[in-house]
Amino acid sequence: MIPTNRTVVVTGIGATTPLGGDSASTWEGLMAGRSGVKPLEGERFAELPVRIAALAAVDPGEVLPRPLARKLDRSAQFALIAAREAWTDAGFTGKAGEDEKIRPERLGTVIASGIGGVITLLDQYDVLKEKGVRRVSPHTVPMLMPNGPAANVGLEVNAQAGVHTPVSACASGAEAIGYAVEMIRTGRADVVVAGGTEAAIHPLPIAAFANMMAMSKSNDEPEKASRPYDTARDGFVLGEGAGVVVLESAEHAAARGARVYCEVLGQGLSADAHHIAQPEPTGRGIAAAMRNLLDSTDLKPSEVVHLNAHATSTPQGDIAEIKALRKVLGDDLDHVAISATKSMTGHLLGGAGGIETVATVLALYNRMAPPTINIDHLDDAVEADVVRDKPRPLPEGPIAAINNSFGFGGHNVVLAFRSV
Repeated sequence: MIPTNRTVVVTGIGATTPLGGDSASTWEGLMAGRSGVKPLEGERFAELPVRIAALAAVDPGEVLPRPLARKLDRSAQFALIAAREAWTDAGFTGKAGEDEKIRPERLGTVIASGIGGVITLLDQYDVLKEKGVRRVSPHTVPMLMPNGPAANVGLEVNAQAGVHTPVSACASGAEAIGYAVEMIRTGRADVVVAGGTEAAIHPLPIAAFANMMAMSKSNDEPEKASRPYDTARDGFVLGEGAGVVVLESAEHAAARGARVYCEVLGQGLSADAHHIAQPEPTGRGIAAAMRNLLDSTDLKPSEVVHLNAHATSTPQGDIAEIKALRKVLGDDLDHVAISATKSMTGHLLGGAGGIETVATVLALYNRMAPPTINIDHLDDAVEADVVRDKPRPLPEGPIAAINNSFGFGGHNVVLAFRSV
């Protein structure tokens, strides 16, 4: 009988982001405090009120073989590239079954997307209107399905324990990782490839978000547009890419001699039940998710030395999160180094939890908290220790870190990690 309360660890990481085409270059960009936000060029963006975005540093269609790339939405391309890196980084050399270190029926995949193949949907609708029915790609439906990235990663590694796709807006990537932890903890899998991906830099999503007054319109200074906690913040900047981790039971990792980045303690979940697209201003729902995390793990507030904040650079959302942190952590918050990495990567929507999990894992592993850039004037309501402008070393000894992700619909997901 397989134990049903197993320890879960991170053994592989992969990323493709606005800061770099892999996890190493992404981490280097975070440590350097480099912005990935750039102007959007081309006629189709010219009339938009928002003409900036955090475009991926590497075109995924140029990385993957062309016959494969043309069958995948851009979000699935990102996911596959990040998953390949994470799989190799974990020490696997082939598909499950081919690599004898993992059996297919003990391997799962949980890759999330907040919007799915929206670019495929919109582009193929243009093809239908302009060129007619016969020119619409026969791959359209598999490309636009929200589960397309997870399914294609599952095919890549021969995952047969289950392929899943949580869809909870900007909390999707973090929820995917939390779900993967439960798969391993409850004995349904030994290894799970998990994370989030998104590719939605297209005129329609940008116009829609802009008309919601959710996005920064700092078109003249793209690199300074994403500025969490600054008094002049005016909305998020859309980003694209993917972040993926390989999660594994500690026993399975030890048996094959795998390198371990950190332990995953678990997740806390809640729902605001407040508004479909606005944060609950007191942080009530976020605080509930954090308490759920503390109640369901052995994590003590005094252990937490680092937090990767959701902090999207919106006037309401940034402060609601700080209020929640203070409610739950109390005076212990004063000793938590807070990083808002969206200041550099932009907001990857359903991919944010994946990218920011990679950043949190690397912060613990390297004992270094990334900076938050673009804070010229810190909001007085931010009564917390925000890491500004340059990285900060984290303490030696056993330490823990938290990654927060929240989404439209009132979804709140809090993940916790501990050093090993």
